[in-house]
Amino acid sequence: MRVAEAWRVALDALRANRLRSALTMLGVIIGVASVVILVAIGTGTKQRVEQQVEGLGSNLLLVVPGRLDVGAAPAVSPLTLDDADAVSRVVGDPDRVAVTVASGATVRAGNRSDFSTLQGVLETTPSVFTRDLARGRYLTGSDVDTSRRVAILGASVARALFPDRDPVGQQITVSGVRFRVIGVFAPLGQSLGVDRDDEVHVPVTAAQRLYGTQRVDGIAVKAPDRERIDELGERIVAELTRRHPGVEFSAVTQEQILGVLGDILGILTGVLAAIAGISLLVGGVGVSNIMLVSVRERTREIGLRKAVGARPRDIGVQFLLEAVLLTSIGGLTGMALGVGTALLVDALSPIPAAITWWSLALAFGVSAAVGIVFGVVPAQRAGRLDPVVALRAE
Repeated sequence: MRVAEAWRVALDALRANRLRSALTMLGVIIGVASVVILVAIGTGTKQRVEQQVEGLGSNLLLVVPGRLDVGAAPAVSPLTLDDADAVSRVVGDPDRVAVTVASGATVRAGNRSDFSTLQGVLETTPSVFTRDLARGRYLTGSDVDTSRRVAILGASVARALFPDRDPVGQQITVSGVRFRVIGVFAPLGQSLGVDRDDEVHVPVTAAQRLYGTQRVDGIAVKAPDRERIDELGERIVAELTRRHPGVEFSAVTQEQILGVLGDILGILTGVLAAIAGISLLVGGVGVSNIMLVSVRERTREIGLRKAVGARPRDIGVQFLLEAVLLTSIGGLTGMALGVGTALLVDALSPIPAAITWWSLALAFGVSAAVGIVFGVVPAQRAGRLDPVVALRAE
């Protein structure tokens, strides 16, 4: 039997039982759509995280006490501003070094309040991290040296405390201490699950006085170039270890952070795709069952074909093509449904989704393979039928 003729006969057989064919394809459609949607969400989340990490700045090196490993316990920071000065000497440029000491705090203005992240920082923060102002100015070296009680508000904090007036020049209160607002950040949104618009920046010396501490939580360095960033990290860690014997420090680059997060999100995406793939397996079992039923229903037809000269291979190929046609049509429909749903999710919800060509190819390839694998047994059974026995069947 010619291949074109075999495809035509297979298509006619599916048309003859439209409802049964549609219900059989439903399992494949759901399976393929699930794979496409979940892989799109996993890929979109990974891309969003990468953009957020890269959006912090370029050539960043984060220095913290302890190890930045998954599951590692946080370490109490022994770092001080003197350590930041030592790191500045290693880097060779004080403007490339920033520090932070942070804590949650209730910020008040009149009868309004907002719980925000209060960060004590140096005047170098905008040159290390990517952070733009919407109005006003940022901290100066004089503000830090004199522990001046001035503050820069995040966009959401400014809206919460001053919804109908310009915050610059106004007074806010943190733990009973007044600060004057000198600037407002441009909206930035969330980064790595943290709302960057819900921050208040004050001089690190003022924050230390407010918290009653001399520590800083961590040090950030903007390396001069990407090629020497690892060497710079090793020199900084060596200097801090010399200053604090027995204390372990970590210097982590953006690439290392992205590598760890990428591995975690890649595993999560694979697990989600595998879970969705189970429905494809269930759909394949349904295809096999329906094809076995079809063989039994068409026993006389098989006998007649063999009686007029059809070979067992021709009969087997015929039923195998029907199974592949079922899963292929189901796969294409599932791909279209998955792509459409993923685009809607990305457009209408905060969940990111990104379509990748390999997920579509994988989903369609698996659906076609399901048709081949689960169509083999019914095809073999049809090909092995004795024509005399088949013609006698009722």
